[in-house]
Amino acid sequence: MEYFVGLDVSLRSCALCIVDGRGNASMERELPCEVADIVDCLEAFPHPIERIVFEAGALSQHLFVGLQEKGLDIVCMEARQASAALSAMRNKTDKTDAKGIAQILRTGWFSPVHMKSRAAHGLRALLSTRKALLKKKIDLANEVRGLLKIFGVRLPRTVKHGSFDGLVRPMIEMD
Repeated sequence: MEYFVGLDVSLRSCALCIVDGRGNASMERELPCEVADIVDCLEAFPHPIERIVFEAGALSQHLFVGLQEKGLDIVCMEARQASAALSAMRNKTDKTDAKGIAQILRTGWFSPVHMKSRAAHGLRALLSTRKALLKKKIDLANEVRGLLKIFGVRLPRTVKHGSFDGLVRPMIEMD
């Protein structure tokens, strides 16, 4: 018989539910949201797991890569689809969400989400960090520019990249 795993992932913990091919729950657990804990729980299950699914979220990349490296067949589903399917449930808890997600996997009524590589996420993180730092640098330069106006010190409209300190310091020391 085939067994399907649904994970309802939160920041600190995740609810895990394993359902068989008929839709009966075979195991339900609350685990820390760590790859090693999830793998240990799945390895303790006596039957082979067909597939694992969870909805896209903040920890998706980490869990997807970690579980895939352990040789598990993992799928990430679109969060809006999962939310729409689970919204019909009366009693909405992490445990029942995990069971509902496992049922969605069993029936195949979901769209998988493409997971970017770690390298792509690393590059995106560097680019967004650079953008944030540049914005803060510009904001700080504009703040200094505004403070100096109070004392009658007017800076040129444009200051070359990297020369702000060299231009402002002599003007302050002269005053």
